[in-house]
Amino acid sequence: MDFLLIVYTIGALVALALYKLASFMWSRIASPLRHLPGPPNDSLLRGNVEVLQKEEESVPQDRWAQQYGHTIAYRGLFSTRRLWTVDTRALNHIMTHHTIYQRPLPTRYRLSGVVGPGVLVTEGKQHKQQRRIRNLTEIFTGKSNQLRDCWLEKISKNGGASAQVDALSWLGQATLDIIGRAGFGYEFDALNPTGEINELSEAFLKLFATPPRSRRLFSFLQLNIPLLRLIKTEENHKAEQAQATMRRIGMQLIREKKAAIMAETLEKGREVECKDMKERDLLTLLIRTNMSTDIPEDQRLTDDEVLAQVPTFIVAGHETTSMAVTWALFSLSQQPDMQRKLREELLQVATDSLTMDKLNALPYLDAVVRETLRHHSPVPATTREAFEDDIIPVDTPYTDRYGRTREYIEVKKGDLVFLPILALNRRKEIWGEDAHEFKPERWEHIPKAVASVPGVWGNQLTFIGGPRACIGYRFSLVETKALLFALVRAF
Repeated sequence: MDFLLIVYTIGALVALALYKLASFMWSRIASPLRHLPGPPNDSLLRGNVEVLQKEEESVPQDRWAQQYGHTIAYRGLFSTRRLWTVDTRALNHIMTHHTIYQRPLPTRYRLSGVVGPGVLVTEGKQHKQQRRIRNLTEIFTGKSNQLRDCWLEKISKNGGASAQVDALSWLGQATLDIIGRAGFGYEFDALNPTGEINELSEAFLKLFATPPRSRRLFSFLQLNIPLLRLIKTEENHKAEQAQATMRRIGMQLIREKKAAIMAETLEKGREVECKDMKERDLLTLLIRTNMSTDIPEDQRLTDDEVLAQVPTFIVAGHETTSMAVTWALFSLSQQPDMQRKLREELLQVATDSLTMDKLNALPYLDAVVRETLRHHSPVPATTREAFEDDIIPVDTPYTDRYGRTREYIEVKKGDLVFLPILALNRRKEIWGEDAHEFKPERWEHIPKAVASVPGVWGNQLTFIGGPRACIGYRFSLVETKALLFALVRAF
């Protein structure tokens, strides 16, 4: 009897999985995106994904735009259609209607397993509460100078002439130290060559570790089939252990910061108010804000929601900045005149410890950062899923597969929308014929057409736009400038 029950249960689960798969596939087949022009399907399983992986992502997209137009549908995994458009009116509609266009459920599941309900993954009302966080600080120059000194030491040990360094790896360590200190007052000590691997850093690396090749397919299926998440793999157990470590350390940080704030409150003899906030790290700022008497009860975060910000700070402020600075250094290494011009500007500054205002007052450094983020966006694209049926207006009418002129895009619930960040940043119709060149001088006189780009900063889509724009972009900009200031001056 028990055996039959097991068989029936397995059969029912398989039937349910097949039903869900069939429903998913039918929703994609019946999608109105099938009316859009686009490239032929390269593979039943992988669609057009392989060509995007083989070439720099914006290159095949430029070909598609030239051949099929600015609003098309290409094939993703399992040949499902995805909306692709560089129409700025359409993109603005998608990003401003953030309750309709949210991160796909598999992506949210993957991120939530790492960062919890933080600002990266929370959708809807909860996200509005957490937008009170403002990521501005001025503690970057110390770690930037420490990184500079590490490189100088390597040169000295190599005879004083030169040394080969892995810039991306070193910059990753520097930005990890920066976000630890600035984000939540924690010392990773990643730039210390004699230090041991930090417990929190090790836990975070485990969460982002790539599974062995033999288990990657199952990990992918777990992302897309919720039922399979009930089966625990070795990676799942490691992730749970890492999450436990992060929770333990995070709760300890929260307790310590709450105690310090309460002690300050008792010393002042009154309750904490927002105007009292002068903290050095963002987690303390968040906790103090959350404890303030002028914050309505329904806008306060629970300890678990506050805890979620610890890994969120790491995700948001770590790899993207190190990638951007690496691309800046690479681009300058290919353009000696630009490198010389920037170094001359930086050497005119008498100190190596600048404030944020002084960093922002260096015009060519600002132009180099802007051009780096435009030409080498650390995140070249992102995806949204339509959670409701919708009609997307377009600025430029397009012709569908049947020769009909269309002035809108129809999408159904469940359709995927691809936001081509890098392709839009390099669009010749906006930036001119030299759009694919690294050219900081373009920022002296930018084309009028860039005003149509619906980004939150810099007339580009690098930090996205709308209510779901990157909340820490100012943080990242100052951090990037501080690192470039220290390194280009010295080398």
